[in-house]
Amino acid sequence: MELFMSLLSWACIVFTVGMFSTGLTDLKKMRATKSTDNIQFLPFLTTCLNNLGWLYYGILKRDQTVILVNVIGAALQTLYITVFIHYTKQKKPFLSQTLLAGAVLAGGWFYFSTFLPEGETRLNQLGLTCSAITVSMYLSPLTDLVNIVRSGNVQCLSFPLTVATFFTSTSWVLYGHQVPNMPGILTNSERAAAVGKAGTEVLIPGPCVCEGGCFLSSKRRPPRTSRLNIRVFTVGKAKRHGWF
Repeated sequence: MELFMSLLSWACIVFTVGMFSTGLTDLKKMRATKSTDNIQFLPFLTTCLNNLGWLYYGILKRDQTVILVNVIGAALQTLYITVFIHYTKQKKPFLSQTLLAGAVLAGGWFYFSTFLPEGETRLNQLGLTCSAITVSMYLSPLTDLVNIVRSGNVQCLSFPLTVATFFTSTSWVLYGHQVPNMPGILTNSERAAAVGKAGTEVLIPGPCVCEGGCFLSSKRRPPRTSRLNIRVFTVGKAKRHGWF
């Protein structure tokens, strides 16, 4: 059993770090182009907050696997955020978002450490809160997933990230059953189901159908026109979508 838990722990670490490392592609692109065009900032920021929340949970639970994974994840997301702000032309809105996120994080820490008693009550409340945040992060792009499934187009779907997320979630579900860790089981079961649905559909290549963003991706791409589907956008609408 100890050998199985050790292997499962390392599987969780490897798969999760691999999933977080997919942002290195955007990092290389930003450094190469000296620009943040077609890169979204919010996924980096929300993932960093999520990592820090689960890091606090891991510290309270004294779970070294959870701590290690989220330390690495928070460090990578912080790197992505720093590089993004460095290369973006409009720094003020992104700095404001970062400061707001920091204030929310500090407020959450103050609430859990001050108003909740130590022990299972604080741990359970924190676990449920982190689970709710993580689930909401993966529920938000389901509208894009519905469009992908209906149209059969996966050009805007990152297949490596989808596979990495599926195996990551599956390994954490198994790990949660062994620890046990009910918030982790619930969160990763939902995440595995969402990305598993995307990965098991029979899809064909085609233009991106996500309106203003891509499922499980930080990239933004404008829709492509075809002979059967020509969409005309005004200059103002194109700017609002961030296409130029």
